[in-house]
Amino acid sequence: MKYIFVTGGVVSSLGKGLTAASLGTLLERRGLKVVLQKFDPYLNVDPGTMSPFQHGEVYVLDDGTETDLDLGHYERFTHTQLTRLNNLTSGRVYLNVIERERAGGYLGKTVQVIPHVTDEIQKRIHEVAAASKADVVITEIGGTTGDIEGLPFLEAIREFALEQGPHNAIFVHVTYVPFIKAAGELKTKPTQQSVAKLREIGITPQILICRCEKPLDKELRRKISMFCNVPFDAVIEEKDVDHSIYEVPLMLQRERMDDLVCSLLHLDKPAADMTTWREIIRKLIAPAHRVRIGVVGKYIGLPDAYKSVYEAITHGGIANDCGVELVKVEAEEIERLGADDLLKGLGGLLVPGGFGERGIEGKIMAVQYAREQKLPYLGLCLGMQIASIEFARNVLGLKGAHSTEFDPNTAQPVIAMLDSQLKVTKKGGTMRLGAMPCQLTVSSQAAQLYGAFVIHERHRHRFEFNNAYRERFAQAGFVFSGLSPDGQLVELIELPGHPFFIASQFHPEFQSKPHQPHPLFRGFIAAAIALLHQKPL
Repeated sequence: MKYIFVTGGVVSSLGKGLTAASLGTLLERRGLKVVLQKFDPYLNVDPGTMSPFQHGEVYVLDDGTETDLDLGHYERFTHTQLTRLNNLTSGRVYLNVIERERAGGYLGKTVQVIPHVTDEIQKRIHEVAAASKADVVITEIGGTTGDIEGLPFLEAIREFALEQGPHNAIFVHVTYVPFIKAAGELKTKPTQQSVAKLREIGITPQILICRCEKPLDKELRRKISMFCNVPFDAVIEEKDVDHSIYEVPLMLQRERMDDLVCSLLHLDKPAADMTTWREIIRKLIAPAHRVRIGVVGKYIGLPDAYKSVYEAITHGGIANDCGVELVKVEAEEIERLGADDLLKGLGGLLVPGGFGERGIEGKIMAVQYAREQKLPYLGLCLGMQIASIEFARNVLGLKGAHSTEFDPNTAQPVIAMLDSQLKVTKKGGTMRLGAMPCQLTVSSQAAQLYGAFVIHERHRHRFEFNNAYRERFAQAGFVFSGLSPDGQLVELIELPGHPFFIASQFHPEFQSKPHQPHPLFRGFIAAAIALLHQKPL
């Protein structure tokens, strides 16, 4: 078993997750089995209760674990199947240690950060290695080197690497080489300071990944090599990409990073075959078609809040050899200015998930526009609930129809809390979470897109379509094209006679990859192209 630890310095948001995922891509295409995991220093047990404005999206795994968005990169870039073992926070570490202490697991001992907390962290590395039976385990350490909360994780991986030996564990450090406009040059001092901080802890990185806006010349590489005590060839340039994050694996391959990793870990494997990956980039740079897709949300100001949604839309474009221009629309802007001006000229409309009442009326107006103007529509989780509320109000004439999430006293609760949630009081990890089966209607558009009648999709919700209204909706032409196996929960809805109007209670974006686009997103973009060319699907 080989281990790669990815750390970051200088500032956050450098792209450690993308770097780790891209390295995973290259190693997989060399014939190695790879698994990735993320350690987060914050004290939340998981990110499930954190605001999208602070943390970005919450990515949900098959087993229902609410995780960091970087795990989405791991699953999109590689074939690894992640579980609760692949994300660990300080909150989970300390909770485990304290529970063990209360149960008498450390009886007679003084419980300390070293060795008890660091041992708990190392235990998770061993668990992932044993469960995955991978050739290479890539572990990303969240946060920035020097942060107080990250020190136990750095000490744990230092100890772990020492036990594994020099050819079985390596450190990759992602750092920032800023371009100072006034001076007209790149500066290496932040990188030098970051590496010095790591070395104080006892970690000497074997590879430096240098995030930069401008190319690194040989002189700068030599300087970084000299002052950071890494070989010249181990100073890797990671410049901002021109078109897509999916260019990063090819960039690192050009820098021969995977060759260097295999050499350090004594892995004798053939070069990575990136033919299919290059074709993905070709479709992104020079597609045969181009469409504009509107995303109406309430966290539009923060790109990471809908990260998986944006990526899945891109994947749908790749599947159709189509470039996608994302038009991000604040739901509250629609409330102020109306839908006509803000949504005119789009090829398709998507309403993603979310929580809270803010912007709901704007989303309802957007769905009404898509339904009436025959604009291809895809709704995700809340987007399905919004579509149901809009239909109830404007087609069935149910005045004041709403969700009890936003109006507990509504006279027409077409969306209501799941029975299983009625007695739930705790917020963390208590929603309907994870992959669950769904039975598709044989003649439905969804079944045609999936090419199957039973599917498994990931969920994250507390509210559901109210079955008391199901018959009335069906009589008006509202199709329930996907149900839970027992027929009690509505999972998919669609409108016949509309070019494309499908909405899901689940989150299909969590299972889409650039080389395996999700069927719903593939069909959605195909409908947008058909609208553009005014031809039937």
